[in-house]
Amino acid sequence: MKKLVFIVCLLIVSIGAQAQFEKGTWIINPYTTGLGFSVSKAEKVQFGLGVKAGNFLADNIALMVEAGADWSKPQSNYLIGTGGRYYFDKIGIYLGAGLQLDRTRWKGGSHNTQFGLGVDAGYAFFISRTVTIEPAIYYNWCFNHGDQSKFGIKLGFGIYL
Repeated sequence: MKKLVFIVCLLIVSIGAQAQFEKGTWIINPYTTGLGFSVSKAEKVQFGLGVKAGNFLADNIALMVEAGADWSKPQSNYLIGTGGRYYFDKIGIYLGAGLQLDRTRWKGGSHNTQFGLGVDAGYAFFISRTVTIEPAIYYNWCFNHGDQSKFGIKLGFGIYL
């Protein structure tokens, strides 16, 4: 009986989720990063905040813009970017990719601007009809300085309008 109730609940959630990934739906996705793995040996602590926002141009395909900040020791990073996200079969699993402009400031006052490619994969778990919790893994590859590339885990919330 428990299995039947669980299957029915999954079907109801997936039917409700289908409408959220349709053409014309807007998404706002604030997120936090806190567990990062960096290629750079100088980084020890990391905490970041950001937001992505976009519109579904077609079913399951969203065009996104992004802004974020990452406060690490001994540097801080600020980024803006644009990209896309594809949701598989309207079940909430997604892959995203985009181009980013990163501005890095080191503790001594020097700075660097670089371009990169960001990719992420995650799952949109619906807690209501329009709100999700979105855990994801990401990799930000810097074109200019490979040692500034980052791999990590982030947790976000999605609001679908």
